[in-house]
Order: sequence, then C-alpha cells, then structure tokens
Amino acid sequence: MVAVLAGCAPQNAHQATTTADMRTNGSWWTSNVVYYFSLALDTFAEWFNGAYGIAILIMVLIVRTLILPLTLKQVKSSKAMQAIQPQLQKIREQYKDNPEKQQQETMKLFQEHKVNPMAGCFPLLIQMPVFIALYNSIYYNSAIREHSFLWLQLGEPDKLFILPAIAAITTFIQTKMMSSMNPQGMQGPMAFMMWVYPILIFVMAYNFAAALPLYWIFSNLYTIAQNYFIYRKKDPALSAAAATAGGGSGSSSSSGKKRGGSNLKAGHPGRGAKEAKKSK
Repeated sequence: MVAVLAGCAPQNAHQATTTADMRTNGSWWTSNVVYYFSLALDTFAEWFNGAYGIAILIMVLIVRTLILPLTLKQVKSSKAMQAIQPQLQKIREQYKDNPEKQQQETMKLFQEHKVNPMAGCFPLLIQMPVFIALYNSIYYNSAIREHSFLWLQLGEPDKLFILPAIAAITTFIQTKMMSSMNPQGMQGPMAFMMWVYPILIFVMAYNFAAALPLYWIFSNLYTIAQNYFIYRKKDPALSAAAATAGGGSGSSSSSGKKRGGSNLKAGHPGRGAKEAKKSK
C-alpha cells in the first residue's frame, strides 16, 4: 500500500501549493477531491494552533474509521477463502489433469460455501482513491511544509533517523501480523518481501518530507490495532478447516497402524502354532 502511494506523489517540489490554489488551478482530481482533504487538514490544524502533525493523525483516524466497514468486508471474504483452502487443494490434486473439471468443481465449491473470490478486491479498489487523495493532500499542501511537529520540520526529511526507523518498525510489525494470520499467503517471495518492505520504507522515509512518513506511521499503527481486534479470536471455521485437513491424514495413518498392529498380533500366534507342530 505504501509503495503504491509513494508512486502517486508528485515528483516536482514546485507542485506543492496552497489549498485555495488547489481549488482554482488544480486538475479535476486535485480541485474536486484532494482539495477537500487538504481543506480538512487546514481546519484541524487551526483547531490545534497550527499543529499539522495532529491534523494528519485526525485525518487518518477519520478516514480509516469511515472505510472500516469495507475493510471488515474484505477480511470476511479473506477468511472465507482461507476456510475452504483444504477443499480447494483436494480439487486441484484430484483434477490436476482435467482443468475444465477442476474449474467446475471449484465454482461448485464457491457456490456451496457462498464465497466470491473477487469480493475481497472490490473494497480495496474503493479504498485506494481515498488513500491516494489523503496522501496527495499531505504532499501538495504547502502550509504543512512550513510547520513543525515535535522535533520534526514537516517539510524536510528527518535526518535523525528516528522517523524512518519507526516507520520501518511499524511496517514490519504490521506485515508480521498479517503473515501470522495467513501463513499460506506469506510463503516464498511474499515471505522475502516481508523483510524487504521495511527496508524500502526506511529508505523512502529518510528521503521524503517528514509529513509523509508521519502519515505512514499513523496509518500503520491504526492497522496494527485494527488487526489485533479483528483477529484476536480464532475463527471457528478456520480452526475446523485446519482440523479437518490435519485430521484426515492423521486418521488414515492411525487406522493403518491399527490394521498393521492387528495383523502382527494375528500373525504371531499363527507362527507360534506352526512352530509347535513342527517341534512335535
């Protein structure tokens, strides 16, 4: 998410402008969307004597809370997909030589469990313009660059490495939480990227004006708290799916042991009787 937003930032510093100029001289996107986010930032900053750091925090809280229903819908869809992963894997293995049949059985499984594999994408697509607008409003707003917050000059990078370090750490924690909640999705290249993302964030946070990594940190902290409350209780459906996947192999192996054990037990007396007859 942060990497995508970083690509949405304007590359030329002279594009930063006042909120009023955004309305009159900006593009359609800037004058009709970004302008209102920037206006809200200015308003919140006025409430706190020009503290744009607090204004950014308030904007993150408001925006993330407003889109929380979409996030919950996305999480629900993701959990539903995870719950049927054992069945999907069986279908792939059973019909690996028949792609058409595999697709039919997969769609049948989706219908039985009322799962839409694309349902998790729609909330994300709706959220992205909101995040981009908030991100651009922070970047474009020239008033933010003229103010300080704590030890930070919001228009300049933090050369003390404190802000980049916090941004990298919170990014790692957020990614680590997601990997523990969805181990199957964090394998191979994704597991590698879990370590690469924080490094990229550190580098970008060190080179960007402090207002942007400050926004990333606030957003990361919100996500960490959000995921904690969403995933703190294990989903019964996911637990049942895991038990089913693990129980199938366990039951077959245990039944095999039982059969093997009974054969051995039955075999020993037979051999003993034959040996007794031979000795006679």
